[in-house]
Amino acid sequence: MKAPPKDTKERRGLTAYKRGHWAEVLCRVALWLKGYRIIASRYKTHQGEIDLIATRGGTLAFIEVKARPDARQASEAVSDHQKARLARTGALFLARQRGFSRFAIRFDVMLVLPGRWPIHIPNAFEPPR
Repeated sequence: MKAPPKDTKERRGLTAYKRGHWAEVLCRVALWLKGYRIIASRYKTHQGEIDLIATRGGTLAFIEVKARPDARQASEAVSDHQKARLARTGALFLARQRGFSRFAIRFDVMLVLPGRWPIHIPNAFEPPR
């Protein structure tokens, strides 16, 4: 059995990890209820990580999940650096998974706020060129 974290910084990190994991689970349920099919969760490559990858109809969505205490912090949480990382990771996913070549690609964001259903923002940003 692993010993509990000793310092508060490590404890905060563990709490943030659990909150992020719970937010992703909640977003998967919300997407499923909207008719999306989850292709991958926490898709990791050397380029980075994509929280959720889902399809609906002819659209493939790369989805970044942000859990924050309020809407302002959540909406500001996706930096330009993260957008570029998501675009690179998405391109790598498409190169490895040839079956999605005819899908429309978009980058979505889902915001998770305390006590609320996730807010889904389809096509939240265009990937940097």
